Amino acid sequence: MTDKRIVMTTAGSVDEARRIAETLVDRKLAACVNIVPRVVSIYRWKGKVEEAEEWLLWIKTAAPFEKVRDIILEIHSYELPECLSLSIEDASPEYLKWLEDSSERARG
Repeated sequence: MTDKRIVMTTAGSVDEARRIAETLVDRKLAACVNIVPRVVSIYRWKGKVEEAEEWLLWIKTAAPFEKVRDIILEIHSYELPECLSLSIEDASPEYLKWLEDSSERARG
């Protein structure tokens, strides 16, 4: 188990996805953000089943989840954006070092 994580969120447009990704990388809150284009999301919202085309962001980071989440909440257009943290159980030592060097290290 490591202290590194992947944070997931979605965005309603490529421009919003890029804005979130660039902000997180610029502020060293992410080492890398992958933007997966045009995923179809089917979800329940306010009692109705909805469908939307979204862009999925995979945010690789060593920064504290709360800092990444707070930036996403600050700049996201959604009323309730998805913001999930998945622990990275294991990876190559070189990759983990790069991830740590490229983003703010988690403090605990």
